[in-house]
This record gives sequence, C-alpha cells and structure tokens, in this order.
Amino acid sequence: MRSSSFAALGVILAAAAGPACSSVRSTRAEPPTAQEMVELWAEPPDLASRDLYEGPGGAALRPKPGAVFQFISKDTKWYSWGWKVKDAAGVEWSAKYGPEAQPEVVVSRLLWGAGYHQPPTYYVEHWSLAGSKEDGPKTPCRFRPDEPGRKNAGEWRWARNPFVGTRPYGGLIAFMRIVNNWDLVDRNNVLYEYERPADGVRRKYVVKDVGAALGKTGALGFERQGTKNDLEGFEKQDYINAVHGDRVEFDDAGPLHRELYGAVTVADVRWISERLSRLSAQQWKDAFRAGGYPDDQADRYIRKIQEKVSYGLSLQPQG
Repeated sequence: MRSSSFAALGVILAAAAGPACSSVRSTRAEPPTAQEMVELWAEPPDLASRDLYEGPGGAALRPKPGAVFQFISKDTKWYSWGWKVKDAAGVEWSAKYGPEAQPEVVVSRLLWGAGYHQPPTYYVEHWSLAGSKEDGPKTPCRFRPDEPGRKNAGEWRWARNPFVGTRPYGGLIAFMRIVNNWDLVDRNNVLYEYERPADGVRRKYVVKDVGAALGKTGALGFERQGTKNDLEGFEKQDYINAVHGDRVEFDDAGPLHRELYGAVTVADVRWISERLSRLSAQQWKDAFRAGGYPDDQADRYIRKIQEKVSYGLSLQPQG
C-alpha cells in the first residue's frame, strides 16, 4: 500500500471508534496515522493461512522435546513461577509453569492470528533443567525466548496510550472478554523496540502476559480475581448482557477494569469478531494444539469462543 493509503486507513480506523469514557484517554491530540497504528496492529495479509500451531516464531525456534536447559535464575515474583534458562544454542528463555502456561500460548496465537504483535511462545511438555538445586525433568511450561535485537522499552498503559479511540484498541479490549482474560494490568504490557525487524515495525505495543484467561472473570461482586484454564467456568460464563446505544455491557461483575470495558462499542466487537470468524477450523484446532490441549477440551473451548464471535457479529446499535 502507498503511504497515502496508509494515512487514509489510519484516519478511518481512528474516526470509526466511538469516544472513550473519561478515564480512558489517548496520549495524542490527533488520531494515529496508519504508519503509527501498525505499532499496535496490522491487517494480516495471510490471516487465512497463518500457522497458529507454530506461531510467530515458527517451527525452527520451537524447543526440542526432552531438551536440557541450563539454569540462569528462578522467578517467583508473581502468581505463576518459572525459570530463566538457556538452551544448547545459547538462546535465553523464560519458562513459566502453572495454570497460565497453556492459555497463554493459545491466547497469544489468536491475538497474532488477528493481527496483533506477539512474541514467540511455545508450550513444552517434556524438558529438563540442569545447573541448579532442582535439576531433572520439569513440569510442562510456557517457553518464551529473548529475541536477538529486541529491547524492552518499558510498560504501556491500558487506559492511556496512543491508540485509545481506534478500532484496533477497542477490538483488543473486546478480545480480552472473548477469552475471559481478567488480568488487564499495565505490568503485563510491554513496548518492544527492534534493531532489524523482519516486518519493518521497529516499535511494537504488545500485551505480553495473557495467561489469566480461558476461565471465568470475577463472577461475584467481591471477587477481585477470576480463574485460569478453567473449562467449566469458561463455558458457564456469559459474554454481553445488553447494548446501550452504541456501547456494549459485558457480563463481568468483578471490580477490575470497568473503565476499559465501558469504552467498547458495538462496532469494536463486530470488528474483532469479523477477524476471528475468518480463522479456519484447522487454525482454531492448531491454536489449542499449540497449548497442549486434548481434542475434547479444545473442541469445547472453540465452541464457546465461536458462540461469542457469532453473537458479536450479530450485534447492532440500539436507540
């Protein structure tokens, strides 16, 4: 596309979204241009053929089953613990275990499939640790590499960023309710800077930690946390209660992130639903296979997500 077309697309994307609620504001006086928009999202030209099993890292980067990783450090800072490790080729990895490991890979694949930037992630069932007091075979983990030429430039805020008021931003919030990711805190977001990006995008706004998903959000008013990797809870929870004008009312009784959900429009929901609806049956299966889910569980998750997608496509503004 020519630069003039990119600029026109940027105006369309920014103008299409409705105004955000008062506590959710853009850091820009003017809408982002299309060249700036690609730092958050870009329409994938290969959406129908993207490999949601191997993901953005591809097969070449995937850790070998049964590989031995050298211990660097242990991470016990947040809910899901893990290790910093190094493989035989010298690549350093973050290995996370616990209930977030599987959903993080699946949700990352779906985000990438829809056009959002994601780091490579892999679910590794069989591996061993060496060089520590905990040597030996380890539990299945989510593995994420430190990519060469990539710099962590800090966090970006959900409620204050250059993309508030654009369709991809609203669609991103709606996506998080489709997969029931209830942990939308700023520390889970990272701004990556690349020296030689293969896609030409040097700065990327990424939702990096997306494992608090595929369960239920806070089902009662006093609950501040939902569940993770909870198939029955995911199936039982509804999605959207009502439409008020051009805004949607999500079925989310917990106290977190109200300011984000209140900014989502019917058009935002339809926008992300349309992109997810274009994924093939094989791509859906591949995304869950990447997360190590057995077919029967994957089928149930996919059925529930596709129900949400179909409902999102049917929404119309009211009044």
